[in-house]
Amino acid sequence: MSSTSGWQSATIASVKVRTPRLKSIFLRADLERHLAGQHVDVRLTADDGYQARRSYSIASAPGEALVELAIERLDDGEVSPYFHDVAEAGDAIELLGPIGGHFVWHPEDAGPLLLVAGGSGVVPLLAMLRQRAQLGAAVPALLLYSAREWGELAFADELQGYEAQDASLRIRFVTTRGPGLRPQDLTQRLDAGSLARQLAGWGRMPRAAYVCGATRFVETIADGLVRGGVDAGAIRTERYGGGAA
Repeated sequence: MSSTSGWQSATIASVKVRTPRLKSIFLRADLERHLAGQHVDVRLTADDGYQARRSYSIASAPGEALVELAIERLDDGEVSPYFHDVAEAGDAIELLGPIGGHFVWHPEDAGPLLLVAGGSGVVPLLAMLRQRAQLGAAVPALLLYSAREWGELAFADELQGYEAQDASLRIRFVTTRGPGLRPQDLTQRLDAGSLARQLAGWGRMPRAAYVCGATRFVETIADGLVRGGVDAGAIRTERYGGGAA
């Protein structure tokens, strides 16, 4: 599903810091209703006419009044430094979308549902969990969310709130370079062995698995899931170019 209406103007409503390297940009935009997991293209135009374009997943649940993009700062990027250093409420940018039909979740899809995120790869999965919470969907779900340190786990408080209110949702945070704050979380990299243990502890085999993160992270997780018995056809992946979590 993709918009065919072309580029549209959007106005920044507010900016919120999520982690030292991740900011949420809330936009007023007249886009068609998106599906959880879709993204938009963002286009910036300089005074001299030079244009830069990047794709960002939508963090907000379908139907919300504002479109939320959670943008990670890339020091050598052309677009992300603008959102971290310059952007403020009232600024106008251009959007194209929503875009994407493969990495989307439909509430009517059967479960169990497995979500695995590395770093800012949590953004499209957050949109899925937000919609799931809004609808009160009872499909069993497990989120494995990996970052280097606890302070880099964006939306951790929100996610723990969903888990506390929903017995069918399990969340496990994974920190690879620092201690965790909850005894049930992991302090090691996700690999085939740790994935197998998490699935065994969950007691379910996913009918759908969504994996999003840096390329190496996604490849490791997808391979580990297949080795653990998950049907390769049930695994949907989305990759970005940042460093592995």
